[in-house]
Amino acid sequence: MEIPTTGRVFGLDWGSLRFGVATTDETQTIATPLATLVRRAGKRFPMPGFLALVTEHRPVGIVVGLPLTLEGAEEAAAAEARALAQRVAARTALPTLLWDERFSSARAHRIIREQGGSVRGRRGDVDALAAAIMLQQWLESRRTPPS
Repeated sequence: MEIPTTGRVFGLDWGSLRFGVATTDETQTIATPLATLVRRAGKRFPMPGFLALVTEHRPVGIVVGLPLTLEGAEEAAAAEARALAQRVAARTALPTLLWDERFSSARAHRIIREQGGSVRGRRGDVDALAAAIMLQQWLESRRTPPS
């Protein structure tokens, strides 16, 4: 199932403890950070919190970040992100796809520093911003036809 071209889309940045969530505007022009969900150590993805965001913002699709190695290979984190995408799709009944999230966290750190900020004590902000960066890349890929 393909994500519609209008309506809000969520971006979900996978993390071992924190999950950044971003959303687009209705026209799918720009992605913005929305929230950070935290899982307790040894626990599952905080699905109730995510489902509350879905109910509140009513996205038409979800893009889950796929954490690949620098070489583009998949390791354990990628397998966990794939499993998460399947669970999210099953629970929301929304079109869900995976998107390469390499460097999104590094870009988020750089953006915060360039604006004169510190990332110290702002891990949640970094994760939500990383989700927005990943989602924005996906939006731009939809607007640019493959060559």
